[in-house]
Amino acid sequence: MNTTLRGTTRLLAAALRTLLVLTLVCGVLYPLTVTGIGQALFPHQANGSDITSHGRTVGSSLIGQRYDLPLKNGQETPDPDLKWFQPRPSNGLGTNTVNTQYKLLLSGATNRAGDNEELIQQVKDAKAAVIKDNSVDGYQVKPSDVPPDAVTSSGSGLDPAISPQYAHIQIHRIAKLNGLDVGAVRKLVNQHTDNRILGFIGEPRVNVLELNIALKALAQK
Repeated sequence: MNTTLRGTTRLLAAALRTLLVLTLVCGVLYPLTVTGIGQALFPHQANGSDITSHGRTVGSSLIGQRYDLPLKNGQETPDPDLKWFQPRPSNGLGTNTVNTQYKLLLSGATNRAGDNEELIQQVKDAKAAVIKDNSVDGYQVKPSDVPPDAVTSSGSGLDPAISPQYAHIQIHRIAKLNGLDVGAVRKLVNQHTDNRILGFIGEPRVNVLELNIALKALAQK
């Protein structure tokens, strides 16, 4: 009996020491080391990749946001403010979606199949809206000009970037509504187009928040 008790006590003591060591290593030393390395080598990324404008944080380069008009009476989702470059839809379109406002508490896709009738209709409606909104002053957007990211959300629903093609079909609308030269707006888009990472990872992209900050500065000149 005493032998069994002593053995049990040793096992419990060893387990407790292991717990304390692992808690110290995995719960204190490792997080402090990783945090320290992050703050020393990658402070911008480690602190959320904030984007500032006039000394004020206006968002993150990693999280998309919408540019909408004030919500009208009876509306469930507001109309887009078309004087700004618009992001890709946030997890679908309309009211029956997972996340229509880039809410950070909810991330994910709609999980609708490609042959889902409601999804197909939403994409058709979105394409028609993109064509209508961006066909201005003799510039006509053709259905073939509308890229997939203009009518579908990303897998997370929080993607901050759009394709250069989607940005370019918005140029004439942006120029008209802000009283700017089309060439100046096109140059702005080109300046804010990022190429593939290391030349082969991902696709060319335009961060919408950064582009709209630059657009605001250009419009105020």
